[in-house]
Amino acid sequence: MKMIMAVVQADDANKVMQALNDAGYRATRMATQGGWLRRENVTLLVGVEDARVNDALRILHKTAQRRMAYVHVPGEAMGAYNPQPLEVEVGGATVFVLNVERFERLADAADG
Repeated sequence: MKMIMAVVQADDANKVMQALNDAGYRATRMATQGGWLRRENVTLLVGVEDARVNDALRILHKTAQRRMAYVHVPGEAMGAYNPQPLEVEVGGATVFVLNVERFERLADAADG
């Protein structure tokens, strides 16, 4: 089993989650923030059987789109204050595929 950890732009998160759910994947969604542009993004944790990793990655590639955007970059990121917006490529996904040593879905403690 693998854990796919995918960081996607907040603008793409609902579309990505819907596509993963439609394909039978369960995902945990966490609000996160990028370090350089300080833009809101979403980190998805998806447990995937080894044989389905490529399918899940295909869905991420298809639904997490890259686009050009104008952003105000924080001054310390550029070394000086820059009042002009900078055109940068945003979107897509940063994806990590991790080995899962053990997976359990826990039931209510009263179930014993």
